[in-house]
Amino acid sequence: MMDLVVRDVEVVDGSGGPSYRADVGIEGGRITAVVQEAAAAGCLRPVARRVLDAEGLVLSPGFIDMHAHSDLALLRDPDHSAKVAQGVTLEVIGQDGLSYAPVDDRTLAEVRRAITGWNGNGDDIDFGWRSVGEYLDRLDHGFDGEGIAVNAAYLIPQGSVRMLAVGWDDREATPRELDRMRQLVADGMREGAVGMSSGLTYTPGMYAKDSELTELCRVVAEFGGYYCPHHRSYGAGALDAYREMVELTREAGCSLHLAHATMNFGVNKGRGPELLALVDDALAGGADISLDTYPYTPGCTTLVAMLPSWASEGGPEAILARLKDDETAEKIRHHMEVVGADGCHGVPIEWDTIEISGVADAALAEYVGRTVQESADARGEAPWVTARRLLLDDGLGSTILQHVGHEENVRAIMRHRVHTGGSDGILRGDKPHPRAYGTFPQYLGRYVRELGVLGLEECVAHLTSRPAARLRLPDRGLVREGYRADLVLFDPATVAAGSTFEDPRVLPTGIPYVLIDGRFVVEDGRRTDVLAGRAVRGTAP
Repeated sequence: MMDLVVRDVEVVDGSGGPSYRADVGIEGGRITAVVQEAAAAGCLRPVARRVLDAEGLVLSPGFIDMHAHSDLALLRDPDHSAKVAQGVTLEVIGQDGLSYAPVDDRTLAEVRRAITGWNGNGDDIDFGWRSVGEYLDRLDHGFDGEGIAVNAAYLIPQGSVRMLAVGWDDREATPRELDRMRQLVADGMREGAVGMSSGLTYTPGMYAKDSELTELCRVVAEFGGYYCPHHRSYGAGALDAYREMVELTREAGCSLHLAHATMNFGVNKGRGPELLALVDDALAGGADISLDTYPYTPGCTTLVAMLPSWASEGGPEAILARLKDDETAEKIRHHMEVVGADGCHGVPIEWDTIEISGVADAALAEYVGRTVQESADARGEAPWVTARRLLLDDGLGSTILQHVGHEENVRAIMRHRVHTGGSDGILRGDKPHPRAYGTFPQYLGRYVRELGVLGLEECVAHLTSRPAARLRLPDRGLVREGYRADLVLFDPATVAAGSTFEDPRVLPTGIPYVLIDGRFVVEDGRRTDVLAGRAVRGTAP
């Protein structure tokens, strides 16, 4: 007697192959039976304590969010419907080179300040951990030992590692400091990380030269992990920045996953195929490469990230001191508006594309939902004056939407055979990017059903088995007997993102059931109180 049978369901199994009708049995958190065309064949059907009639629904593996910023949200919000309601059953966190392990007392305070815009300041979190292993144990414990909303895998953040070993200085690491960074990465991989991330337009990670990154990637490769860089430019010089990562990981013998692999800004309009040609050439040469994207054109980050790197040296307090100094602030403005700061990917900033999506100080809410240019016009002042004031008054905590993407590039890249889905979802702020709440139903509803950019079976493979393969998870990502019962049931005729830029926290429609470890976390379209998520640890080869 099984725990559950999903009866008469159309199975899109994650392999990319044709769908088929089946009964799917679940017991003890795993798929124990997949009986195809059970009703039509008249064969013995699986028997269970509960039978779910799934006529009209599609059953697929749970979706894997390859680029998530839920590092604290998983410990703050047991509901976490922003992801659960999308059918996400696993998130990969520790992204963009900045997160909360490994740390010491000094760097924990620094990283909390540096990424307040991503995750809040963490005043509501008990930071009892310091190592990667301790953080993963904390995720396992979750809420009163019951776990967390979804499963989570972790990338060692290279910027946090450099913060520990070198600090915030723009200089090469000494041999001794490099040895310490190697050890920190090795420790994190042994403790369960699946790879390493970088934020090469964020301080202090951006100060690492390729030789330093190559040495750290060699360590990651020894443990069978992958390197996930937010590389040095997504604007001017984007293709060179992608090529740099391909060559670096080739030298290190390390697998590569290109984070939020977009081609943005006016200089890259229509150039998505050039990126894909670069990837194809590397794949043909034997490289192990994958990438992720979100199905929207605007990006999302923090306002302070737009500053030139020299203005960010020394960390948050040093940034604020430079912004307070009129002469230095004028140099910052010149680099941003005239030269093209590396923080804005080498492109002169266009203030009418920078929309404030959230503020740390609620007293500054008037800025939210307006571009910097609009707020400046309303005040009768230059946009840099407005931006500088906001950076200072909000303690660098403001988040932004950057409206610089191109739809043709989005569509071209999502078709590629190594593409996976990643929301890059920042959950904080008064008006977050709708990708945080809508990425996966947006793929299924808009880009499969409405536009036909991807076929259903192909799209599900992008969101399930491909990321599971990148994460080296042997029992996830497919509907197969013996695999974990992390599953989604959705209506292909109605599934859609509810979130919009105007109302970004609306939950999706058409996803009535989500299971993690064989337990319903969404049932009849409602979030249950089940906390079935755990840390998913990497395993060395």
